[in-house]
Formats: sequence, C-alpha cells, structure tokens
Amino acid sequence: MVKSGIVFLPNAESTFQLGKILGGSLSAGTVILLKGDLGAGKTTLVQGIGAALGIKDSILSPTFTLINEYTEGHLPLYHLDLYRLEPQETEGLYLHLYWEGVEVTPGIMAIEWAERLLYLPPSYLDIKLSFTKDLQRQAKIDLVGLDLDLSKLGDRTF
Repeated sequence: MVKSGIVFLPNAESTFQLGKILGGSLSAGTVILLKGDLGAGKTTLVQGIGAALGIKDSILSPTFTLINEYTEGHLPLYHLDLYRLEPQETEGLYLHLYWEGVEVTPGIMAIEWAERLLYLPPSYLDIKLSFTKDLQRQAKIDLVGLDLDLSKLGDRTF
C-alpha cells in the first residue's frame, strides 16, 4: 500500500478529476485535511469529490458559513472552511462530532485550511496543494492511520 505520494495537476480540471478518483475510493468516516495557499485548488478538489458522490448541488467554499452539508449523494459530504478562524476558535466547533459520526450521519469530511486545527482526528487523508516552479499545481497526499490504496494515483499527471 502506498502511504504517500505526489500527483501533478496541470490545470483545474485535473484537480477536479483527482477529487473524483478520491471520492470514488473513500468510505464513510474519512476525514480529508486540505492545506494550501489561496487559489491552490482546495475547493475544486472538493467539487470533484462531491461529483463522485453523486451530489448535484453546486459546491462552493463555505468561507462565511464555515460548513456546508451535502446529504443527497451516496455518502454525505461535510465541507468546512477554517480560513476566517484563528486556531483557538476551531476548538469550539466540536469537529470530532463529525468525524466520530456522533450527531451526524457518517460521511466524508473535507476541511479546508486544516492547518488551523488544534486537534486532529485519529486517522485522515492529508492533502497539501501547492504550486510548482512553472506555476502548475501538485498535490502531496499522505495517509495517517488509514488503510487506503493510493497506487492507482501513482506519481503521474492527470
């Protein structure tokens, strides 16, 4: 099993396609921590995940609402954006209730600006989106406590 890898993403469509591949591979209870600068493709990746889950609603970054819940797909998608919060403010969101499935139906949880979290789930998919020297994008994907096969992604360009 591959535990980490880098995927090169030459455009927004390739970022969306990576999201679709991930969305088709993930199970209920998976938490995705998304990191990267503004415009790196975090929301585009979540849009691809939503498409793979069969979500028809437009998926937009919940910058001002903090969380958008999409429940009409094969699995629920919980999309969070912590950009406007200070790290100490994230503790009061009780995000563990989502990743533990305590008060919500277990689904996929995608957290943008996850570097602001003070505590992490016991297992998660860590995705750092960044720009290369030639202004292409890349995704560094690390599995923490997950048994997920990323070999179909390989070190390739979409």
